[in-house]
Parts: sequence; C-alpha cells; structure tokens
Amino acid sequence: MSFTVIIPARYESSRLPGKPLMDINGHPMIAWTWMQAKNAGAERVVIATESARVKAACEGFGAEVCLTSDQHQSGTERIAEVVTQLGLADDEIIVNVQGDEPMLPPTLIHQVAAALEQHPQTLMATLCEPIEEVETVFDPHAVKVIRDAEDYALNFTRAPMPWSRDTFGDDTRTLPNNWAYKRHIGLYAYRAGFVKRYVAWPECALEQVEKLEQLRVLWHGERILVLDAACDAGVGVDTPNDLMRVRAKMATSVFEVVRSGADDE
Repeated sequence: MSFTVIIPARYESSRLPGKPLMDINGHPMIAWTWMQAKNAGAERVVIATESARVKAACEGFGAEVCLTSDQHQSGTERIAEVVTQLGLADDEIIVNVQGDEPMLPPTLIHQVAAALEQHPQTLMATLCEPIEEVETVFDPHAVKVIRDAEDYALNFTRAPMPWSRDTFGDDTRTLPNNWAYKRHIGLYAYRAGFVKRYVAWPECALEQVEKLEQLRVLWHGERILVLDAACDAGVGVDTPNDLMRVRAKMATSVFEVVRSGADDE
C-alpha cells in the first residue's frame, strides 16, 4: 500500500503560539509527530507550514517541508495547497496527521490509510474510540460520532448525542446499556482529488455552528468511513496543561524506541 502523510504545522496557533517548536524531552513537538508518521510505513511524509522558522527547524532534522500560505483557515486547506504544489495524483491516499499529535501511534496512521485502500469507492476515512465516562459524553471538547450499520458517519457533534432519555433525564446521569458512545479521533485519510473538491465548497451552516469541518463533507452528501481505532490514540496538545501531560508520558520507557530513532536524525 502506498500513501503520503501530510502534517499541517501552524506556528501561529491561537491557543498555544509556537506550538510545533515547543520542546518535548529534547526535541521539538513536530519532530516527534514526524517520527511517528515515518514509522507508519508511508511512502512520503511532508510537513506543511506557513512559518519559515518551522520550516528551518524541520529541515534540520531531515524532514521534507512545504512552505504554504498564512491565510488558510484549516489544516485541510493547507493540505490542499501541498497536494497542488507536489502535483499528487487524484487517487493518491493522503493521511492528515496534525502536528500537535506527538504520541499518535503509527498503527493508527497506517490503519486509516488502509481503510481507503480496502474501500476503493470511499473518499474519506477516520477513526473513533469508546467513551467510557458519562462526563466525556457531555464534554463539548470531546466530539461524538454516530455511525450507520456499515460504519459510515451519520453525524459528528459536540453535544451529548444520542440523548439517552432513560439515563440522562435526572440529576445522576449514567451511560446507558443500550448504546456505545464513540469519541471521534481527528485523524483523516482522503484521496488527493477529494481534498481539492472539499476546499472548493463553502462552509456549511452545521460546520459554522459546531466548528467541525468534517460536517461539510456530510452536508454535501459524501460519506465518511469511521472505523474503531486499533489502539489508544494517545494525548494531543491543545493547551499548556496538555503539553505538561505529554512531556510526562513521553518520558517513560514506552517511547524509548521512537526516542532513539529521533536521536539518530
């Protein structure tokens, strides 16, 4: 299977400026994310950034980098520019790995790419994982996904959906025993030609309300395959507290193999 990983790495992050270059145990965050993608078996791994500073740092540890516009509103728009810059074929499988996912397992990157390889009529795929605490169902930062009988998305939402009438109606909320809630993992695979189609569509009303760009795909009548993740997705970095958690977790022996690989670059 052949696929390309593109890693959007925006320096001017609104919540954590300079995030791609923040140190995690001796290496910038983006270096860890790049190494995880390299270990996933991709034919090509490209970092996409609007920052000359990020570009220089990434080239310093041996990464291929595309310098992109600073006007993009999403990582998908940045990926579309890279697809055009590199002249990638419309049927090329592209995996979007966010630059702030230094713990993302290579297994999941490979899994989402394989999903498109195994479903040739599908244009986009992503992953989900079980929600085991009722508090997470009500957390707007945890995006819930609802699927049909063939594991294609019916909806993505920040709301506690579906609403369990029997267990959410009183003060003591509990998870129902007749529904398995799933949290969406923000890892995407798509065919290169579809990315160009996607960014040509205007934002839809649902996307504007929920602030979830994948809803644009459903709004325009396309399908998104959502598979159960083969393993835990790790911790992404959105806030300073997330950064401290990731530093602590990645200091353990679990990441020794990846850390050794990074030191060799």
